[in-house]
Amino acid sequence: MGEHVARDLEELLEQIAMAVHGEHTRVTLGDILEAVGTRSFAPLLMLTGTLLVSPLSGIPLFPSTMAFIVLLVSVQMLVGRQHFWLPAWLLARALEREKLLRVLDWLQTPCAFIDRYLQPRLLYLVRGPSQGLIALVCLVVAALMPLMELVPFSSSVAGFALCAFGLALVAHDGLMVLLAYATIALMSAVIVGALP
Repeated sequence: MGEHVARDLEELLEQIAMAVHGEHTRVTLGDILEAVGTRSFAPLLMLTGTLLVSPLSGIPLFPSTMAFIVLLVSVQMLVGRQHFWLPAWLLARALEREKLLRVLDWLQTPCAFIDRYLQPRLLYLVRGPSQGLIALVCLVVAALMPLMELVPFSSSVAGFALCAFGLALVAHDGLMVLLAYATIALMSAVIVGALP
């Protein structure tokens, strides 16, 4: 049986919640990715972007860890891999179960709001060569994310853009692609302005 790809953010949260339920006090990234699936670029973008927008982005090095996932997956998408590989040490990184549950609860309302406006449109922005362009832009954003940890909130803004790209691909919503590009352009201007 193939993996079920989340069609929106609320469904993604349900998949993450499946990984959180249990008696263990910590949940590994491997557990979360197993619930979300690793055969599609879009849900991985949605996952990393959503977690970066959440309060988890305040954990030291957490944005860099998410960036490394996006970097690896973007490269693999660009070379045509269908099933994404991630190293064991990365999959073993863990989060506190209770903290993750609080984050999932915090995300419910904004995710439900965003999902109401998703619909297929501007399909040329999410099909064919446009998918390769999205992967390339995500790769660049991920490569720069460790530097963003020096600029307050910039990693969360980058996470929003990554999540928008993922949503665009699963919902075939080209408007989300335009929103992601606009967010990246704004973020770049803020970062350049913050440099000495």
